Amino acid sequence: MEGKSLIGKTALVTGAAKRIGRAIALELAAQGANIAAHYRHSAGEAEELRREIESYQVNCWLVQADFAVRTEYESLVDAALDKAGALDILVNSASIFPPSTVHDCTWEDMSASMQINAWAPFYISRSFARKAGRGAIINLLDARIAGLDANHVAYLLSKQALESFTRLMALEFSPGVRVNGVAPGIILPPPATDDRSIKQMIPAVPLKRQGDVREIADAVLFLIKNEYITGQVVYVDGGGHLAGAKEHAHG
Repeated sequence: MEGKSLIGKTALVTGAAKRIGRAIALELAAQGANIAAHYRHSAGEAEELRREIESYQVNCWLVQADFAVRTEYESLVDAALDKAGALDILVNSASIFPPSTVHDCTWEDMSASMQINAWAPFYISRSFARKAGRGAIINLLDARIAGLDANHVAYLLSKQALESFTRLMALEFSPGVRVNGVAPGIILPPPATDDRSIKQMIPAVPLKRQGDVREIADAVLFLIKNEYITGQVVYVDGGGHLAGAKEHAHG
């Protein structure tokens, strides 16, 4: 993608060891960015990612934190800065995807999803804005935010909260820090499931196909490079949100 070069920039990517977070980290590295790669428990996958990123002749630092633990997400930006020295880009990709319905959702379900999927990215973004003072933040949302998902109530509400945080932060952190969101649709099957769940969803997508993690990474890259966009959410879902699709599979 043409435009602003990322050579010499440094990006903190949360949830970088797996799935969409991994694809984003690799794409930014391919564009010349150094990567501070956050992971929770996936130390082996994170180490494998580090080796692959370094094959692009850029630096990669691994930063571990469990977003269910307040002190760990609150110290993440400082930990990344201690290793990398500077940060220019933040990609909030880490999330949990637990099932919950209106009938069985508990306060514990809601609290966990809100903390990990909404509050932790907000807190990390606020720390980034205060300490970096300039740069770009991209929040990974979900195409579900345009509609309803009765099987993942706590998750849906947490991602809708992150969408609101995205717009609020875009206004409050300007002009130095731009904040945007990317809302993936049917990209990967949910963890511990197979592609059969994907095939069942495709008929509801106007473009009649599954997306690819590289298409999410491309959208993230576009929003990082275009310096006149802030407060926007880009749906990368084949038009699924327009058709009112209730189910998506994400990163």
